[in-house]
Order: sequence, then structure tokens, then C-alpha cells
Amino acid sequence: MRPAADGVARLLDAIGDDRLGDPTPCPGYAVRELLGHLTLLSAAFRDAARKEFGPTTDTDPGESLPVLDEEWRSLLPRRLTELAAAWERPAAWEGTTRAGNVELPAGIAGRVAVNELVVHGWDLARATGQEYAPAESSLRTSYRLLSPDGDDAGRAGMFGPVVEVPGTAPLLDRVVGLSGRRPDWRPGG
Repeated sequence: MRPAADGVARLLDAIGDDRLGDPTPCPGYAVRELLGHLTLLSAAFRDAARKEFGPTTDTDPGESLPVLDEEWRSLLPRRLTELAAAWERPAAWEGTTRAGNVELPAGIAGRVAVNELVVHGWDLARATGQEYAPAESSLRTSYRLLSPDGDDAGRAGMFGPVVEVPGTAPLLDRVVGLSGRRPDWRPGG
């Protein structure tokens, strides 16, 4: 979790206020909403790891457009740090938990959280013109989560219809494609 959270945190300082309205690869989200979503999901999955259920874990993220907190520049890095720390506890991965108003095995919730950070980190980097190189372990977690297998072919395209990417493409491009995004996405393109 920590490498994925740190990967997103590294992107934040380069985002000027003039970029908040820029489009992102995440459908319906400008940079502002994407940052808001990252702030909310960091709290939700932090609390899921702690098994502290309430509004953060019981809210469907698709209910409304995320609103960016005015203090996001200090709040989001803090939440990312708290998220990573919460999942460092072995108990976080045990039993069941809840996030997005869905009860699921804690181990799956942890992998979903890593994937959310990887994919939305890529969204944020692309939208703001930054380099993005998530840790290999984070990419492998996302790839396994998003890849359909014989038992659950419906997993792929969790974020939208799968975009076909050659099997020889870099792992990040394959993850992005499985998430329903075009690896060649650019603002205005």
C-alpha cells in the first residue's frame, strides 16, 4: 500500500490551482474531482483497514461528484499516509471489512485500494503532464485484480470497458487498458 500511496503523493506538489479544471482520463472528473475522489477513497480504505465503519466506508462513491476540500494540499497527503499506515497492520488484511458500502474480504479490499491508487495516480499524472512509474508490486496487484480469469470474467473493466492492449506492452499500459482507459490518453487528444 505504501508504494502506491507514495506514488500519488509525489504528484501533488506539481499541481497548480490553474490545473484543477483540466480534464482527466477518468470519465466525468476534472482534476478537482479526481483529487476529491482520492481524498475520499483514502479515508474510506483507511477506515476499512481499521474496521471503523461509518460514513467513510458506507458511502457509494458513485452517488455524487466528489467535492475537493479547500485544504486538500495538506489533507490528501495526510490521508494517503494514514491509509498506508492502516494497511501495514496484519489485522487489516484479516476477516471482512466494508468500503463503498460493500462488504468484502479484507484482503480483497486492500487490493482494491492499491488498484484505486495506481489507476487514479495514472489519471492524475496524465491530466497534469507528469511522469508516473508505480512500483512493480503495485502494478502486479492491479493487474491480478483487473485481469479476468476462468472464475470471474466480470472483473476486467471495473472502471469501464476494457481497452485492448498488446500483451507485449508495458505492465502499466496493460493495467490502464484493463481499467477501461486508453494508455495513449492525453489532455485534448
